[in-house]
Amino acid sequence: MTLHESTQGNSGIVNMGGTNSFTNTAVGNKAHMTVPPNGAEALGTRTAPGGGELRRNVGIVTILPAEMRAVLDELGLDRPHKKEGLFFSTGDIPTDSGTASVVATQTHGPGQRSVMAALDHMRHHFAPRLWVLVGIGGGIHHGHTRSEGPTRVGNVIVSTRIVYYDARKITAGDRVQRRGEERQAPARIVHAVNAYFTDRGEPAMIRGRAEGHRKRSFEVHHGLIGSGEAVIADSDSEVRHWLKDYNDKILAVDMESGGLSQFWQENSVREADNPGWLVVRGISDGADAEKNDDAHGLAAHNAAHVVRELLPYLL
Repeated sequence: MTLHESTQGNSGIVNMGGTNSFTNTAVGNKAHMTVPPNGAEALGTRTAPGGGELRRNVGIVTILPAEMRAVLDELGLDRPHKKEGLFFSTGDIPTDSGTASVVATQTHGPGQRSVMAALDHMRHHFAPRLWVLVGIGGGIHHGHTRSEGPTRVGNVIVSTRIVYYDARKITAGDRVQRRGEERQAPARIVHAVNAYFTDRGEPAMIRGRAEGHRKRSFEVHHGLIGSGEAVIADSDSEVRHWLKDYNDKILAVDMESGGLSQFWQENSVREADNPGWLVVRGISDGADAEKNDDAHGLAAHNAAHVVRELLPYLL
Protein backbone atom coordinates (compact mmCIF):
# COMPACT_ATOMS: atom_id res chain seq x y z
CA MET A 1 0.00 0.00 0.00
CA THR A 2 1.27 3.50 -0.86
CA LEU A 3 0.64 6.69 0.99
CA HIS A 4 -1.99 7.66 -1.65
CA GLU A 5 -3.99 4.45 -1.61
CA SER A 6 -7.35 4.40 0.13
CA THR A 7 -7.41 3.34 3.78
CA GLN A 8 -11.17 2.88 3.91
CA GLY A 9 -12.05 -0.04 6.17
CA ASN A 10 -8.46 -0.41 7.35
CA SER A 11 -7.88 -1.14 11.04
CA GLY A 12 -4.82 -1.89 13.15
CA ILE A 13 -1.32 -0.46 12.77
CA VAL A 14 0.54 0.50 9.62
CA ASN A 15 4.32 0.64 10.07
CA MET A 16 6.35 2.50 7.44
CA GLY A 17 9.59 1.04 8.82
CA GLY A 18 11.84 1.77 11.76
CA THR A 19 11.70 0.75 15.41
CA ASN A 20 8.65 1.55 17.50
CA SER A 21 7.88 1.19 21.20
CA PHE A 22 4.34 1.21 22.53
CA THR A 23 3.52 1.49 26.23
CA ASN A 24 0.20 2.09 28.00
CA THR A 25 -1.47 1.81 24.57
CA ALA A 26 -4.75 0.38 23.29
CA VAL A 27 -4.97 -0.74 19.61
CA GLY A 28 -7.81 -1.97 17.39
CA ASN A 29 -11.51 -1.36 16.75
CA LYS A 30 -13.24 0.41 19.63
CA ALA A 31 -10.04 0.29 21.67
CA HIS A 32 -10.53 1.73 25.12
CA MET A 33 -8.36 2.62 28.09
CA THR A 34 -9.42 3.80 31.53
CA VAL A 35 -6.85 5.97 33.27
CA PRO A 36 -6.97 5.49 37.05
CA PRO A 37 -7.42 8.47 39.40
CA ASN A 38 -3.69 8.80 40.05
CA GLY A 39 -2.98 8.78 36.32
CA ALA A 40 0.42 7.85 34.97
CA GLU A 41 1.79 6.89 38.39
CA ALA A 42 -0.46 3.83 38.61
CA LEU A 43 0.48 2.85 35.06
CA GLY A 44 4.11 2.42 35.99
CA THR A 45 5.71 5.73 35.00
CA ARG A 46 6.22 6.72 38.60
CA THR A 47 8.84 9.36 39.35
CA ALA A 48 9.76 10.88 42.67
CA PRO A 49 8.73 14.46 43.48
CA GLY A 50 12.33 15.59 42.96
CA GLY A 51 12.23 14.23 39.40
CA GLY A 52 14.74 12.18 37.48
CA GLU A 53 14.54 9.03 39.62
CA LEU A 54 12.01 6.22 39.62
CA ARG A 55 10.25 5.72 42.90
CA ARG A 56 11.39 2.85 45.11
CA ASN A 57 9.30 0.29 47.00
CA VAL A 58 11.44 0.36 50.13
CA GLY A 59 13.56 3.11 51.69
CA ILE A 60 16.08 1.98 54.31
CA VAL A 61 17.65 4.39 56.79
CA THR A 62 20.75 3.56 58.84
CA ILE A 63 22.72 5.57 61.39
CA LEU A 64 26.22 4.11 61.71
CA PRO A 65 28.69 3.10 58.99
CA ALA A 66 28.61 -0.49 60.32
CA GLU A 67 24.84 -0.54 59.80
CA MET A 68 25.13 0.77 56.25
CA ARG A 69 27.81 -1.78 55.36
CA ALA A 70 25.62 -4.57 56.70
CA VAL A 71 22.66 -3.41 54.57
CA LEU A 72 24.83 -3.25 51.44
CA ASP A 73 26.23 -6.74 52.11
CA GLU A 74 22.98 -8.50 53.07
CA LEU A 75 20.79 -6.92 50.40
CA GLY A 76 23.41 -6.70 47.66
CA LEU A 77 22.90 -3.00 46.99
CA ASP A 78 25.18 -0.83 44.87
CA ARG A 79 27.84 1.22 46.61
CA PRO A 80 26.56 4.70 47.54
CA HIS A 81 26.29 7.25 44.74
CA LYS A 82 25.92 11.00 45.12
CA LYS A 83 22.75 12.89 44.34
CA GLU A 84 22.62 16.61 45.09
CA GLY A 85 25.29 16.24 47.76
CA LEU A 86 23.66 13.21 49.43
CA PHE A 87 24.66 9.56 49.13
CA PHE A 88 22.21 6.77 48.32
CA SER A 89 22.56 3.07 47.49
CA THR A 90 20.02 1.32 45.30
CA GLY A 91 19.24 -2.17 44.09
CA ASP A 92 16.50 -4.48 42.84
CA ILE A 93 15.99 -7.58 44.98
CA PRO A 94 13.99 -10.55 43.64
CA THR A 95 11.56 -12.10 46.12
CA ASP A 96 8.71 -14.61 46.02
CA SER A 97 6.28 -11.67 45.88
CA GLY A 98 8.03 -9.78 43.10
CA THR A 99 11.02 -7.49 42.82
CA ALA A 100 11.73 -5.09 45.67
CA SER A 101 13.30 -1.86 44.45
CA VAL A 102 15.30 -0.59 47.42
CA VAL A 103 17.12 2.62 48.28
CA ALA A 104 19.26 3.03 51.41
CA THR A 105 20.95 6.02 53.03
CA GLN A 106 22.80 6.91 56.21
CA THR A 107 21.78 9.81 58.43
CA HIS A 108 24.02 12.78 59.16
CA GLY A 109 24.28 11.60 62.76
CA PRO A 110 22.40 9.85 65.56
CA GLY A 111 19.15 11.13 67.03
CA GLN A 112 15.54 11.89 66.24
CA ARG A 113 16.13 15.12 64.27
CA SER A 114 18.73 13.64 61.94
CA VAL A 115 16.58 10.66 61.01
CA MET A 116 13.66 12.96 60.18
CA ALA A 117 15.90 14.96 57.83
CA ALA A 118 17.09 11.75 56.13
CA LEU A 119 13.51 10.61 55.63
CA ASP A 120 12.61 13.93 54.04
CA HIS A 121 15.56 13.71 51.63
CA MET A 122 14.62 10.15 50.70
CA ARG A 123 10.99 11.08 50.14
CA HIS A 124 12.00 13.96 47.86
CA HIS A 125 14.36 11.91 45.70
CA PHE A 126 12.79 8.42 45.71
CA ALA A 127 9.34 8.58 47.38
CA PRO A 128 9.40 4.99 48.74
CA ARG A 129 6.19 3.24 49.76
CA LEU A 130 7.80 1.89 52.94
CA TRP A 131 10.40 3.27 55.36
CA VAL A 132 12.52 0.79 57.32
CA LEU A 133 14.87 1.93 60.09
CA VAL A 134 17.62 -0.72 60.34
CA GLY A 135 20.54 -1.11 62.69
CA ILE A 136 21.50 -1.73 66.30
CA GLY A 137 19.77 -1.16 69.62
CA GLY A 138 20.24 -1.78 73.31
CA GLY A 139 18.35 -4.66 74.91
CA ILE A 140 16.53 -4.05 78.20
CA HIS A 141 14.51 -7.26 78.61
CA HIS A 142 16.92 -9.96 79.77
CA GLY A 143 16.57 -13.30 81.46
CA HIS A 144 18.52 -14.13 84.60
CA THR A 145 21.74 -13.10 82.82
CA ARG A 146 22.62 -10.84 79.87
CA SER A 147 23.16 -13.93 77.71
CA GLU A 148 19.55 -15.09 78.20
CA GLY A 149 16.12 -13.80 77.27
CA PRO A 150 14.74 -12.16 74.13
CA THR A 151 17.35 -9.39 74.01
CA ARG A 152 20.64 -11.21 74.31
CA VAL A 153 23.31 -9.79 72.05
CA GLY A 154 22.77 -10.79 68.41
CA ASN A 155 19.00 -11.25 68.66
CA VAL A 156 16.77 -9.06 66.47
CA ILE A 157 13.69 -7.03 67.40
CA VAL A 158 11.12 -6.28 64.71
CA SER A 159 8.98 -3.42 65.95
CA THR A 160 5.69 -1.97 64.76
CA ARG A 161 5.10 -0.03 68.01
CA ILE A 162 7.31 2.75 69.33
CA VAL A 163 7.22 4.40 72.76
CA TYR A 164 8.85 7.84 72.81
CA TYR A 165 9.93 8.52 76.38
CA ASP A 166 11.62 11.94 76.29
CA ALA A 167 8.49 14.10 76.53
CA ARG A 168 8.51 15.15 80.19
CA LYS A 169 7.73 17.75 82.83
CA ILE A 170 10.31 18.80 85.41
CA THR A 171 8.80 19.83 88.74
CA ALA A 172 10.21 21.12 92.03
CA GLY A 173 13.36 19.41 93.17
CA ASP A 174 14.17 18.45 89.56
CA ARG A 175 11.62 15.68 89.74
CA VAL A 176 11.01 14.26 86.26
CA GLN A 177 7.47 13.37 85.23
CA ARG A 178 7.60 11.53 81.89
CA ARG A 179 4.80 11.71 79.35
CA GLY A 180 5.14 8.80 76.99
CA GLU A 181 3.93 8.90 73.39
CA GLU A 182 3.12 5.64 71.65
CA ARG A 183 2.60 5.11 67.92
CA GLN A 184 1.86 2.02 65.86
CA ALA A 185 2.75 1.29 62.25
CA PRO A 186 -0.10 1.11 59.69
CA ALA A 187 -2.27 -2.00 59.87
CA ARG A 188 -0.97 -3.43 56.59
CA ILE A 189 2.59 -3.44 57.99
CA VAL A 190 1.48 -5.10 61.22
CA HIS A 191 -0.33 -7.79 59.22
CA ALA A 192 2.78 -8.37 57.09
CA VAL A 193 4.98 -8.79 60.16
CA ASN A 194 2.41 -11.10 61.77
CA ALA A 195 2.45 -13.25 58.62
CA TYR A 196 6.26 -13.50 58.78
CA PHE A 197 6.13 -14.81 62.36
CA THR A 198 3.24 -17.14 61.54
CA ASP A 199 5.40 -18.75 58.86
CA ARG A 200 8.66 -18.71 60.78
CA GLY A 201 7.48 -19.17 64.36
CA GLU A 202 7.97 -16.76 67.26
CA PRO A 203 10.69 -16.34 68.04
CA ALA A 204 11.91 -16.95 64.50
CA MET A 205 15.41 -18.39 64.27
CA ILE A 206 18.28 -17.20 62.09
CA ARG A 207 21.95 -18.06 61.75
CA GLY A 208 24.47 -15.41 62.71
CA ARG A 209 25.53 -13.35 59.72
CA ALA A 210 28.86 -11.92 60.91
CA GLU A 211 32.19 -13.71 60.71
CA GLY A 212 32.74 -15.95 63.70
CA HIS A 213 29.01 -16.29 64.39
CA ARG A 214 27.73 -18.21 61.35
CA LYS A 215 27.24 -21.45 63.28
CA ARG A 216 25.29 -19.78 66.09
CA SER A 217 21.52 -19.37 66.14
CA PHE A 218 19.79 -16.13 67.12
CA GLU A 219 16.19 -15.22 67.83
CA VAL A 220 13.92 -12.73 66.07
CA HIS A 221 11.16 -11.20 68.23
CA HIS A 222 8.21 -8.93 67.48
CA GLY A 223 8.14 -6.33 70.23
CA LEU A 224 8.06 -2.70 71.34
CA ILE A 225 11.00 -0.29 71.27
CA GLY A 226 11.51 2.68 73.55
CA SER A 227 13.07 5.71 71.89
CA GLY A 228 14.63 8.93 73.17
CA GLU A 229 17.65 11.19 72.82
CA ALA A 230 19.70 9.68 75.64
CA VAL A 231 22.29 6.91 75.31
CA ILE A 232 21.41 4.54 78.15
CA ALA A 233 24.36 2.82 79.80
CA ASP A 234 23.03 2.06 83.28
CA SER A 235 21.00 -1.03 84.15
CA ASP A 236 19.41 0.89 87.06
CA SER A 237 18.59 4.07 85.14
CA GLU A 238 15.37 5.95 85.76
CA VAL A 239 14.43 5.62 82.07
CA ARG A 240 14.64 1.82 82.15
CA HIS A 241 12.45 1.66 85.25
CA TRP A 242 9.91 4.01 83.67
CA LEU A 243 9.79 1.97 80.45
CA LYS A 244 9.24 -1.25 82.39
CA ASP A 245 6.36 0.34 84.33
CA TYR A 246 4.89 1.84 81.15
CA ASN A 247 4.85 -1.51 79.32
CA ASP A 248 6.80 -4.58 80.38
CA LYS A 249 6.84 -5.78 76.74
CA ILE A 250 9.31 -3.07 75.67
CA LEU A 251 12.36 -5.05 74.58
CA ALA A 252 14.93 -2.52 73.42
CA VAL A 253 15.87 1.15 73.22
CA ASP A 254 17.27 3.38 70.49
CA MET A 255 17.66 7.06 69.62
CA GLU A 256 15.85 7.30 66.28
CA SER A 257 12.59 5.31 66.12
CA GLY A 258 10.62 8.09 67.77
CA GLY A 259 11.67 10.45 64.99
CA LEU A 260 10.57 7.96 62.34
CA SER A 261 7.13 7.47 63.87
CA GLN A 262 6.73 11.24 64.43
CA PHE A 263 7.66 12.03 60.82
CA TRP A 264 5.10 9.49 59.59
CA GLN A 265 2.42 10.85 61.93
CA GLU A 266 2.88 14.46 60.82
CA ASN A 267 2.78 13.45 57.15
CA SER A 268 -0.33 11.30 57.54
CA VAL A 269 -2.40 14.20 56.16
CA ARG A 270 -1.04 13.05 52.78
CA GLU A 271 -2.67 9.67 53.22
CA ALA A 272 -2.47 8.65 49.56
CA ASP A 273 1.32 8.65 49.42
CA ASN A 274 2.42 8.48 53.07
CA PRO A 275 4.63 5.37 53.35
CA GLY A 276 4.27 2.66 55.93
CA TRP A 277 7.12 2.16 58.42
CA LEU A 278 8.95 -0.55 60.32
CA VAL A 279 11.91 -0.73 62.71
CA VAL A 280 14.38 -3.65 62.78
CA ARG A 281 17.05 -3.56 65.49
CA GLY A 282 19.81 -6.05 66.20
CA ILE A 283 20.77 -6.14 69.86
CA SER A 284 24.36 -4.97 70.27
CA ASP A 285 24.50 -4.44 74.05
CA GLY A 286 22.48 -4.50 77.25
CA ALA A 287 22.10 -0.71 77.65
CA ASP A 288 24.22 -0.97 80.80
CA ALA A 289 27.72 -0.30 82.11
CA GLU A 290 29.16 -3.01 79.85
CA LYS A 291 27.93 -1.21 76.72
CA ASN A 292 30.58 -1.10 73.95
CA ASP A 293 30.97 -1.41 70.18
CA ASP A 294 32.19 -5.02 70.06
CA ALA A 295 28.94 -6.52 68.72
CA HIS A 296 27.95 -3.76 66.28
CA GLY A 297 28.85 -5.85 63.23
CA LEU A 298 26.98 -8.94 64.43
CA ALA A 299 23.85 -7.00 65.43
CA ALA A 300 23.79 -4.91 62.24
CA HIS A 301 24.23 -7.90 59.90
CA ASN A 302 21.58 -9.94 61.70
CA ALA A 303 19.12 -7.02 61.48
CA ALA A 304 19.80 -6.45 57.78
CA HIS A 305 19.34 -10.17 57.09
CA VAL A 306 15.92 -10.11 58.78
CA VAL A 307 14.91 -7.15 56.58
CA ARG A 308 15.81 -9.28 53.55
CA GLU A 309 13.57 -12.08 54.89
CA LEU A 310 10.71 -9.63 55.51
CA LEU A 311 10.68 -8.09 52.03
CA PRO A 312 8.30 -10.65 50.41
CA TYR A 313 5.74 -9.94 53.13
CA LEU A 314 6.06 -6.16 52.89
CA LEU A 315 5.68 -5.72 49.12
